Amino acid sequence: MEIPLYRAAAPETLRILPLDALTLIYHRSSGITHIVDSPVPEILEALAAESLAVPDLLARLGERFDLVDADAEALAARLDELAAVGLVERLCAI
Repeated sequence: MEIPLYRAAAPETLRILPLDALTLIYHRSSGITHIVDSPVPEILEALAAESLAVPDLLARLGERFDLVDADAEALAARLDELAAVGLVERLCAI
């Protein structure tokens, strides 16, 4: 079974501005500003350093945050949503 890897869009294509509990992300490639909440900024931060598979990303987020209801399927769905709008790239599987 192949496992996809994910990485954040190139840093030069994103302008990220935290505003209280929300974060604005301007995606230069599409010209769209996204208004997001946690855990999207944390996901993008983790994926900016290296490409990760869902289990590895979940473990990385679990190291930094108390994930009471960590769900790999929910994280995979969120990553696919972020990939659909260009904030994350889905790479070849390992």
